[in-house]
Amino acid sequence: MKLRERVGLALLHRLDPEIAHGLSLTALQLGLVSKPGPFTSPRLKTTLAGMPLPNPIGLAAGYDKNAVAIAPLLQAGFGFVEVGAATPLAQPGNPKPRLFRLTKDQAVINRFGFNNDGADVIGARLLARPSLGIVGLNLGANKTSKDKAQDFVSVLKTCGEFVDFATVNVSSPNTEKLRDLQGSEALEALLENVLAARNELSNKPRIFLKIAPDLNDGEIVEIARIGLSCGIDAIIATNTTLARDGLQSQARDQAGGLSGAPLFDRSTRILARLAQETGGALPLIGVGGIGCAESAYAKIKAGASAVQVYSAMVYQGISLIDEIAHDLDKLLLRDGYDTIAKAVGVERDSYT
Repeated sequence: MKLRERVGLALLHRLDPEIAHGLSLTALQLGLVSKPGPFTSPRLKTTLAGMPLPNPIGLAAGYDKNAVAIAPLLQAGFGFVEVGAATPLAQPGNPKPRLFRLTKDQAVINRFGFNNDGADVIGARLLARPSLGIVGLNLGANKTSKDKAQDFVSVLKTCGEFVDFATVNVSSPNTEKLRDLQGSEALEALLENVLAARNELSNKPRIFLKIAPDLNDGEIVEIARIGLSCGIDAIIATNTTLARDGLQSQARDQAGGLSGAPLFDRSTRILARLAQETGGALPLIGVGGIGCAESAYAKIKAGASAVQVYSAMVYQGISLIDEIAHDLDKLLLRDGYDTIAKAVGVERDSYT
């Protein structure tokens, strides 16, 4: 991390976390962040659900909720970017404060509640984005919606023509009854409708499913079965957790979803179980607690074809992404892998 970034982070950490979040996006839009471009090599180049990536390190949804900084994010080093979540109607989200730093734990708790500008506005921004890099959209449901499953279809119909993939997010803990859609019958019906809507779009974006880390083994097995049978293109494991085990920071008891370093073990075990159940037949994206190349590599060896990062940037800055890419390339070279695809899932059976 360069001195300028270190000073910038120190200043941001003196501010309210949500104000700091907004200012970091402004800095990207103004070109105040270095733009090395995505680091790549023959080892790092890969495909995710058939989409070519320069490297497997993506941005998780929730940072650029309104698709305002796509180009600078791709230029900052990410191999792919996911924006959103978008809901059919604009909504303010939950009351503030709703974002909390847990510095001692290198973690974050949020209860944003899908605050966003709405599908029409976000869709217009996606339409106007430069045609570089792989970009996806996280699909969400309005808090007041009487048919949350239909909201996913609505956002996809509005925005789907302008993205490479769309993620069905039934795993946020901050919208009431949203996680109920992870149940087998509801999930199968939801995905069937989303896939039908996708098939009506000319570009046929890939459809991903994002799951919670707070699932029991039976639920993981059932989600794997549904994922394999219904025709989705990948599963993202995982979203934030409601667990609070072992936290030390003062804000540890705040309501909302916990992300960052404490989530790593929980989310990686879910990822490995999914990899065991799907047997490599369905691409998986590992997210949760990645803060260095070693943790990204662990997700890959547990079964992830690609990974996503977000919370670690709060503490290490956006230059972390370029660092992870360079160091991951060195780890692959050290272990004799000439492509990252050959490392995917090599340790999935070591998780019990």
